[in-house]
Amino acid sequence: MPGSAAGQRTLVLGGARSGKSAFAEALVTGGAVRYLATAVPDPADTDFAARIAAHRDRRPPGWTVIEAADPAAELRTAHSGATLVDDIGTWLTARLDARAAWDAPRGTIVPETEGLLDAVAGYRDRLVLVTPEVGLGVIPATRSGRLFRDEIGTLNQRLAQVCDEAFLVVAGLPLRLK
Repeated sequence: MPGSAAGQRTLVLGGARSGKSAFAEALVTGGAVRYLATAVPDPADTDFAARIAAHRDRRPPGWTVIEAADPAAELRTAHSGATLVDDIGTWLTARLDARAAWDAPRGTIVPETEGLLDAVAGYRDRLVLVTPEVGLGVIPATRSGRLFRDEIGTLNQRLAQVCDEAFLVVAGLPLRLK
């Protein structure tokens, strides 16, 4: 299976419902797993709560799950097994929300993205990052949609540079990019 080496950093990209999370989870089976969940649940959003529940139900019971609003801080702590971060897009959205940056100039959250990039580049244990690929569709009609697309696109490019391997998952099928 790809990406099984200790110390290997793997980036898994894909669109909505592409199978990227399931593929990433399969990369880390067979040992101690620290799962950094970046979603910030909104109790009023029942659809999102159902998505989170589906992810929880799919995970093995022995995994250590950490609700990680700041995955960079968690990555500064070594873990004897694999670490899976799911996903960078929900983390980025939460950062934009926290900084009220949806109407701010692009680059407002650079300190947060730089911190994440530094943590990933310096991480020496097994690491798998899940992130959305949003550059294959139409140009978003709203400023916030374009901002998210631009910020995640730039971040994904930089994460791919510091990761040892990268996969694009489409229709549940992984394609090795690097």
